[in-house]
Formats: sequence, structure tokens, C-alpha cells
Amino acid sequence: MDIAGGLIQYLMLVALLTFHEFAHAWTAWKCGDDTARLQGRVSLNPLVHIDPIGTVLLPLLMIFMPTGASRFMIGWAKPVPVNPYNLRNKNFDDILVTMAGPLMNLLLAVLLVAAARAGLFFHSLGVAEYCVQAAAMSLLLCFFNLIPIPPLDGSHILRVATGMTWETYQNLARFGFIAVILVLQIPLVRVLLWNAVHGTLDGLQTIFNVR
Repeated sequence: MDIAGGLIQYLMLVALLTFHEFAHAWTAWKCGDDTARLQGRVSLNPLVHIDPIGTVLLPLLMIFMPTGASRFMIGWAKPVPVNPYNLRNKNFDDILVTMAGPLMNLLLAVLLVAAARAGLFFHSLGVAEYCVQAAAMSLLLCFFNLIPIPPLDGSHILRVATGMTWETYQNLARFGFIAVILVLQIPLVRVLLWNAVHGTLDGLQTIFNVR
């Protein structure tokens, strides 16, 4: 990956993370918790969602790494604050709020593949290629966040299913990214993640006739 291409992918990542966190914040607000809204997080301004490590340092390091390593870019934004005691239906609304992020990424992937179809219609191959790249990245964020390890979004379903208390969950979430990093070293997990992303992308490309 060249530096220019890497920077374009970085801007894609920032935009996708912004929409992901906006979805969390907006859904929490609509479910009765205005904590994120009062902190200015119901916004599509990337600056309010940036995490110094997950949104800046890690992705930019990937751009300047050797070519083979830099083809895989992922990161995270500043988590949206949610007070579960403000939610009208604590467990159900918690799942709604946490699933809003991955669902936003899935919706964006659909729209991006549709935009790629439009690009091909107007004979703009470059636009189509970047749209497909962004769709793949959006799907990666979607399925990555569904891993059921705190503090990733999928872990909230596990918390509700097991009856875990919020206090226990928060304690686990403090060290969760260590567990995430370790789990991602398991080849089967990476294969499943890869298959989920590219299987869904292939399906969308077939639907919109983008090849």
C-alpha cells in the first residue's frame, strides 16, 4: 500500500468510525439516556469521537508499516458514554444501543456498494474501487465489533444472556482489549472474520452487479 492510498483508507476509517459512534449516541438518546448528547457525541463531527490511540496512532502506524502489514487497517473511536439506569428498558435498550453501531456499518456497506454500482454506470472505475474498499472496511468494523468480548458491542448480548451485572461487566471491559488482541491471534478467528467480511461483500456485489 502506498502512502497516498493509505491516507485515503485512513480517512475512510475515520468516517466509518464517526458514523458508528454517532449511531450509538443517537440510539442511546432516543432510548432515554442523554449522557452522550450532553457531551456533544450525537454528532457527525469526527473530532468529538477521536481516540488518540485507536483513531490516530494505531491506524497511522499501519500506514507506514511494511506493505504486507499495512494492508490490514482497523481502529476504534472513543466509546460513547451510556448510563444504563437512564434507559427506559435497561437490557433491551442496551442491546439496541450497542447493536446500532454494527448495524450502521452494515447499512453503510450496502450504500457504498450501491455507490460503486453508480460509479461503474458513469464509467468511474476509481470511484467504484474506493467505494468497494470502504464497504469492506465497514464490514470489518461491523463483524469485528460483534466479537463477544468486553468492551466490544457483541459482548453486551452476552452480558444480558448471562445476567452479568453492570459492575462485573465494567471490570472485565477494563482489560478487554488485551483479550481481543489475544483472540485475534487465533487463526480460526481471523479466518471466520475474513469469511464474514468477504462473504457479505461478495453477496452485496452480486446483488448490485458490481464486479
